[in-house]
Amino acid sequence: MDHDRSARVWGAIRAVANGATPSLAHAVSACAEALSAAGAGLAMTRDGGLLEPVLATGPEIGELDELQFALGDGPSGQAAATSAPVLEPDLAGVTAGRRWPAFAAAGVERGMCGVFAFPVAAGAARVGVLTVYRREPGPLEREQLEEALVFADALFVLALDNGQGVSADLDEVIEAAFTARRAEVHQAAGRLASQQRISVTDALARLRAHAYSSGLSLYKVALDVMADRLHLDGDVATGGHPPRTPGPTNPEQDEKEKEEDQ
Repeated sequence: MDHDRSARVWGAIRAVANGATPSLAHAVSACAEALSAAGAGLAMTRDGGLLEPVLATGPEIGELDELQFALGDGPSGQAAATSAPVLEPDLAGVTAGRRWPAFAAAGVERGMCGVFAFPVAAGAARVGVLTVYRREPGPLEREQLEEALVFADALFVLALDNGQGVSADLDEVIEAAFTARRAEVHQAAGRLASQQRISVTDALARLRAHAYSSGLSLYKVALDVMADRLHLDGDVATGGHPPRTPGPTNPEQDEKEKEEDQ
């Protein structure tokens, strides 16, 4: 590893931390700044299972990471599956449209042109994926690519550090992140599984499917299920918000639905 580059990356992380103990959030923000990106997000995994977004530099980036989770598809999942970076310089291009049609369209709609996903891992130990979003089309320069890889390495180190300079149990670190952000989702999946006598995996897939079809975040769907505002019976949902169906868009209605969601 280029020690000068490593020193620059850690210096950037400490600068964002501004005297506080460097954290995962500081590293993700520093990476976005260093690459002049629109933002970045971190998704984490347990035992090589589903990636779940745990933090993002802003709401718009969080929505895109949430969408990847809801779809079960996207550059982050591909990077995790292949244990290799996934570099897409043009979300509006044919290649991106074929690989991730729904995600690519959503990214373009939000003004994102490029997305670059980097595994946060060391050997067989996999923590998650760092995903960087840019509004300018085109590939990362070589220097930027190498820097992003060092940021991914730094995130792995921070994930193993409990803030006291000693190695923490990785499962505990990830579990804490999930508990902080995903408790409602997993509780809703467990409740749905019990009600419909299906597996938790199938229940989670059903929640994700409804989130995508309704245009709501998975978190919002989970809250509605837990509050009995939404009842998913097979492929039919009652209460909450009606699923969206393909067809002409109505800007006024879309804006009204966004206001209701808030």
